[in-house]
Amino acid sequence: MEGNKLEEQDSSPPQSTPGLMKGDKREEQGLGPEPAAPQQPTAEEEALIEFHRSYRELFEFFCNNTTIHGAIRLVCSQHNRMKTAFWAVLWLCTFGMMYWQFGLLFGEYFSYPVSLNINLNSDKLVFPAVTICTLNPYRYPEIKEELEELDRITEQTLFDLYKYSSFTTLVAGSRSRRDLRGTLPHPLQRLRVPPPPHGARRARSVASSVRDNNPQVDWKDWKIGFQLCNQNKSDCFYQTYSSGVDAVREWYRFHYINILSRLPETLPSLEKDTLGNFIFACRFNQVSCNQANYSHFHHPMYGNCYTFNDKNNSNLWMSSMPGINNGLSLMLRAEQNDFIPLLSTVTGARVMVHGQDEPAFMDDGGFNLRPGVETSISMRKETLDRLGGDYGDCTKNGSDVPVENLYPSKYTQQVCIHSCFQESMIKECGCAYIFYPRPQNVEYCDYRKHSSWGYCYYKLQVDFSSDHLGCFTKCRKPCSVTSYQLSAGYSRWPSVTSQEWVFQMLSRQNNYTVNNKRNGVAKVNIFFKELNYKTNSESPSVTMVTLLSNLGSQWSLWFGSSVLSVVEMAELIFDLLVITFLMLLRRFRSRYWSPGRGGRGAQEVASTLASSPPSHFCPHPTSLSLSQPGPAPSPALTAPPPAYATLGPRPSPGGSTGAGSSACPLGGP
Repeated sequence: MEGNKLEEQDSSPPQSTPGLMKGDKREEQGLGPEPAAPQQPTAEEEALIEFHRSYRELFEFFCNNTTIHGAIRLVCSQHNRMKTAFWAVLWLCTFGMMYWQFGLLFGEYFSYPVSLNINLNSDKLVFPAVTICTLNPYRYPEIKEELEELDRITEQTLFDLYKYSSFTTLVAGSRSRRDLRGTLPHPLQRLRVPPPPHGARRARSVASSVRDNNPQVDWKDWKIGFQLCNQNKSDCFYQTYSSGVDAVREWYRFHYINILSRLPETLPSLEKDTLGNFIFACRFNQVSCNQANYSHFHHPMYGNCYTFNDKNNSNLWMSSMPGINNGLSLMLRAEQNDFIPLLSTVTGARVMVHGQDEPAFMDDGGFNLRPGVETSISMRKETLDRLGGDYGDCTKNGSDVPVENLYPSKYTQQVCIHSCFQESMIKECGCAYIFYPRPQNVEYCDYRKHSSWGYCYYKLQVDFSSDHLGCFTKCRKPCSVTSYQLSAGYSRWPSVTSQEWVFQMLSRQNNYTVNNKRNGVAKVNIFFKELNYKTNSESPSVTMVTLLSNLGSQWSLWFGSSVLSVVEMAELIFDLLVITFLMLLRRFRSRYWSPGRGGRGAQEVASTLASSPPSHFCPHPTSLSLSQPGPAPSPALTAPPPAYATLGPRPSPGGSTGAGSSACPLGGP
């Protein structure tokens, strides 16, 4: 009985001990802790940064989740290969067309096109500077004898070539022809031209029914010119002209330049040539001019020149009203007194309109006034503002142009071109051209000091005209330009009925008798036609905002998507690059970082499994599992674990398992 009771008591289920809550551990004497239940597999946790395992998985995810139209059809039609192929081709063609349009838009943007904006403004205008010259080259007393000698030699040359003599400078009984011709180098000669072929000569004689009025002798077979040679006479050429007038004038001008270069550095003041000797009357806005309104300079070819309203004028003229009565009006003396007939063959005056801070290039922009005529010049102001940088090749102030400005004025393209030619002249010929400013310590060209400068100059002119000197390339246009559009009208002045009293008043007022009346006077009026002036300004045709708008329009047209779709495409490209990089890195590591691990690594894994189990694997004996109450152990515990032993240090043979073994208690005491 007692034994039975004892057995029943032992076999009864254990009672819960007071004071233990659910989940508290119960320890009984002689029993170890219950074996832990096998851990159930859990869902794969999402990492912070993940990438797809293959290209296929990446493209399927993109097509299923993108906002780009048409991409979903690549996935939903995958069971129908024909539809899938159709949508794939259509999607790729659309993609290609869109990026072709993108290329055109980017090409247009990076070509930096400009738009011209035209604005009309109305305001009071600053009257421009006006330069007017006498067309009467000045005879300096210091070179008077040399000029007279040049005149005599020229007259003798004309007589030798054309049997023509009408000048009074050649004194009867003076030097013989050889003495005169021998005093100057580079004599003017008549040169025979090789005859053309017979057919060409016949055609030319038939076509040339009108003869040239210039004095020429045997014009079919002769040309007029003079010889120029280099320093050692090894190379010579003839500067020839088909017109005798042009040849004589150019030859005379060449010698005249050499004579002018001999003037001393510090010239005494010119003979007093007051404004009244050239300009009878001057009025601006119905107010008479005074000496403070003009400045004077001398031009070698155009004589005495006067500039009105230049930058030296303290009070610049302003025009508040348009019209002929609100501008500049000048009465000029147009007679040629003691002028050089072989240098200047015109009479009247030369006038030019330009900015206050610009030099007067009378050869480039001036025009002549006819005697006995009233010339009315109306002006219209225009300004042009160019875009520099990538949008145009212009300069703001010329500081970035590799040409030194030799003029005391602001940068203009003409100033740069003349300065560039002067630099080339000094570099190639060793002297400066007298018509342009020269740097310090540089002499003007004179064949007495520089015997071959004429040869160098005419050769340089050919290179300059063909831009072999690079002056037109170096001298960029200014970004801001102010110009004046001129239009002229002419009328006879004074009229037949009024000329008597007009000439009488001019003669008495200026103490000057007009000998040749109508041919001795001229009048010019310069005024603004209107106070409206045009401003032309450049602006970029395609800005960044315009480019983005066009790109968005093309993207919406071909794919019907937005900016976020562009981000999706960028993400797709990034994922493709990362997957490709990881695949290449894996291949590189398997090839170069684990050499010889094929056979030997397998043997190490097998020997490790045969010798001892891993430290964290704790198998429970079958007897223990049968004696212990509770659920049977999972079959997964009897399966061998993965062979990870090769990744860590192997246990020492014959030693204890250490801390890892103590964590696996056996069931018995």
